[in-house]
Amino acid sequence: MRKEYDVIIVGAGPAGIFAAAELMDKRGLRILIIDKGKDIDERLADLNENLSKKGPGFGKAILSGWGGAGAFSDGKLTLSMDVGGFLGEYLPEDELDSLIKYTDGIFLSFGAPQTLYGTESDFTIALKHKALKHNLQFIPIPIRHVGTEGCRQILRKMREKISGKTDLLFGKNVIRILTHAGSVTGVLLDDGTEISASFVILAIGREGSKWLKEEAKRLDITTINNPVDIGIRVEVPAVVLKEITDVVYEGKFIYYSRQFDDKVRTFCMNPYGEVINEYIEGVFTVNGHSYRDHKTENTNFAILVSTQFTAPFNDPISYGRYIAGLANLLSGGVIVQRLGDLMAGRRSTPERISKGIVRPTLSAAVPGDLSFALPYRHLSNIIEMIDALDSITPGVKSPHTLLYGVEVKFYSVRLKLTSEMETEIKNLFAAGDGAGVSRGLIQACISGIIGARSIKKRI
Repeated sequence: MRKEYDVIIVGAGPAGIFAAAELMDKRGLRILIIDKGKDIDERLADLNENLSKKGPGFGKAILSGWGGAGAFSDGKLTLSMDVGGFLGEYLPEDELDSLIKYTDGIFLSFGAPQTLYGTESDFTIALKHKALKHNLQFIPIPIRHVGTEGCRQILRKMREKISGKTDLLFGKNVIRILTHAGSVTGVLLDDGTEISASFVILAIGREGSKWLKEEAKRLDITTINNPVDIGIRVEVPAVVLKEITDVVYEGKFIYYSRQFDDKVRTFCMNPYGEVINEYIEGVFTVNGHSYRDHKTENTNFAILVSTQFTAPFNDPISYGRYIAGLANLLSGGVIVQRLGDLMAGRRSTPERISKGIVRPTLSAAVPGDLSFALPYRHLSNIIEMIDALDSITPGVKSPHTLLYGVEVKFYSVRLKLTSEMETEIKNLFAAGDGAGVSRGLIQACISGIIGARSIKKRI
């Protein structure tokens, strides 16, 4: 492998892949993608091997490597400026809208389905009005559902296209960003290898957020704390939400709690999907996904409470890890509890779970009591949200509804960036969830595209 490139991309997730794809049409450009994980098919083998294990092997398999965390996501493409990140703070609306359409077109060219959910209709208008009567804000979002298996198919096709024009280096960890006189000069790998480059794009994903925070401090790059979202994942019979999911696929609702006036929202709704384990930042959390073809009898979604911390506390990621760690301490992983048991002030047991009409799709979850892990404020907000949702979708508040916890969204510290995604270090760019500018596939990809276009102009 050569030791000198024009562009190094750290991270082979959506932001890194789309940055490389954008750079490829610049003839003669020497591009290298580095990722500490493995290639897509090797990742699948590792994931299957580690599914029953609780440890870093599982987390590395599901979060690192070609495709990043997006490879095993639900594959929702949210085609709206209102959700999925903060790029609206960097770009004019018309430019961001154009980039959303451009990115969507790339996904379509690689096989994303033509079906588009959530466009405005009589149903979405009526649902919006109905929600308002119960202090809920319904946000209709145009969505393409690629599906977990569809994500892998698209990633394989992109891998084939990119690999001929881009060098790929898997299983290597970047431990330091190299600079000189205020400009980036390359990266240092964990085996001591130095690789030089005129430009570097950091597309490390949430998995690398802790490292990036430390590097930003070392390089004196300004950072801004994003909020941390803490909550639970709800699982109900799919028929309960069928009327909504058949039309909009994902029902996005926002609620402000009566007691604390906190923002509470639904997130990542997975019709006919599965609840899954996630290992990140040293703890097990819960998530969900759904396949395009394989269906279960249940639908799951998250209820998250957004918490913005102020000085003197400035470490929301550690707070989220602490809450998730309590659930891990109590159960060895993820807790599952029937809503009826929670409201009755008792823990769920395997016998009580087995008597319920909702069969848990995450068999590894341990029956227990979420009230021992979640702060009262968060639990109170979540129960209020369930009450409000039950008013417009009866059945959500069934005593048989399953609650899994803890779900935490560790939004990375946000680097101070220009509208070109450039940091305060010249020619050092940052993109995607790891840089704190995106919270979903589309805006992660767009941020990578923006950085790549900036580089092409300079070259």
